[in-house]
Amino acid sequence: MSIWGKILGGTSGIVIGGPIGTLLGGTGGRGAESADDIQPAATQQIAFTIGVIALGAKLARVDGTVTRQEINAFRSFFHVPPEEVENVGRFFDIAKRDTLGFETYARQVADLFPDDPHVLEQVLVGLCLIAGADGEASAPEVEYLRAVARIFGMGEVSLRRAFAAAGVELRDDPWAILGVMPDADADELKRAHRRLAQEYHPDRLMARGLPAEAIQLANRKFAAINAAYDRARAALPAGAAGPS
Repeated sequence: MSIWGKILGGTSGIVIGGPIGTLLGGTGGRGAESADDIQPAATQQIAFTIGVIALGAKLARVDGTVTRQEINAFRSFFHVPPEEVENVGRFFDIAKRDTLGFETYARQVADLFPDDPHVLEQVLVGLCLIAGADGEASAPEVEYLRAVARIFGMGEVSLRRAFAAAGVELRDDPWAILGVMPDADADELKRAHRRLAQEYHPDRLMARGLPAEAIQLANRKFAAINAAYDRARAALPAGAAGPS
């Protein structure tokens, strides 16, 4: 059974509490007032899927109007299959009615991955992509993302890196993606690239049994890290790049 069959069919044993459970129950899925302390893998995947949809929808609403560009950006980073657009749209449409409660969704998503902050940073990258879909991120959108980043346990540096990875505002700043200063030498670039590439490698996350949606986001992040490394090395003074 696909994840949407589980979500909409009310699979036995899938119990999700909090705002995600409320949203799930409101669309005919299986919600509950409280969740088990230890969630099974299927529950984590469903909660992650619904939570990210809600965060993306509420971000799109934060500056007043949900635009077609923002919806397309959400579909792009979340990789919605054509046959599931209608299902995703049901949750998106309910969540986008207002921005109230986005903090509680963010906390519940953060609680799903207490030991995997890189998954949360990938979610932040996707949200930055939505924020910049209709030109540049507005002030309300940036404040929304700052609040989500804080709930995820991340600071301004992580948010700046997420914007850069999404190609928003810092499109030409590969050093922000790598987390180094623009005057970093070849060795520092290499160390930063090696650390991030190991941390965000999709195969590593797959081995940890993370949801498919998290792996898809990791593929985008991994590509951004490699591209940033190539651009930063190319910008070094002649002869300073050394071996890759």
